[in-house]
Amino acid sequence: MLSDRGSVSGDGTNFLRAVFAWMFFGLLLSAASAFFVLASPGLQAFVINAYVILAIIELVLVVVLSWLINKIPTPVAMLLFVVYSLVSGVTLLAIVLAYTETSVAMVFLITSGMFGAMSVYGFVTKRDLSGLGAMLFMALVGIILASIVNIFLNNAVIDLLTSIVGVIIFTGLTAYDVQRIRRIGIDAGGDSKYAIVGALALYLDFINLFISLLRLFGKRRD
Repeated sequence: MLSDRGSVSGDGTNFLRAVFAWMFFGLLLSAASAFFVLASPGLQAFVINAYVILAIIELVLVVVLSWLINKIPTPVAMLLFVVYSLVSGVTLLAIVLAYTETSVAMVFLITSGMFGAMSVYGFVTKRDLSGLGAMLFMALVGIILASIVNIFLNNAVIDLLTSIVGVIIFTGLTAYDVQRIRRIGIDAGGDSKYAIVGALALYLDFINLFISLLRLFGKRRD
């Protein structure tokens, strides 16, 4: 997985396997950083106060990995993914702390089941999901803009609608991304650098699906 070039089967299965390995590694790093901060009330306060800065750092890392992947060496891409996963775990904790542990665990299991089912569908389906991906991306831009506007409006109805649409979008994007990444694996010949980009895409699908479901079904602390 850490080599610059890996073996790839003719249908891209080995490449996809490497992508999921990196994705799960990223989730483990995020969980580790979240638990590390959770153990320190001082760090928790720092994260809450510096949430906006940390979110900007996340965004910058996503842009660099997604748009500049052809210009950076593979080891740098791996390092940036590790840093992103650690920072993401910390910012996610700031959101999760508003909900009870039981509801967070329940939503995580639901997210895992939905993500797994759509990943399998994206892998086995013969249907071309390219058109679906384009529509979902346009819808994603729409809910991002709506969420930004709602920061100032603080409207509960808009928040509910964006959460529902978010579940639909990231459920669909999971299947689309799996199919797209599988095709990239065939074309890229198993390059580990592109496996990192694929892992980032699936990581974002999983986390955003989790957050959307948490907003819908999570029970807030009293």
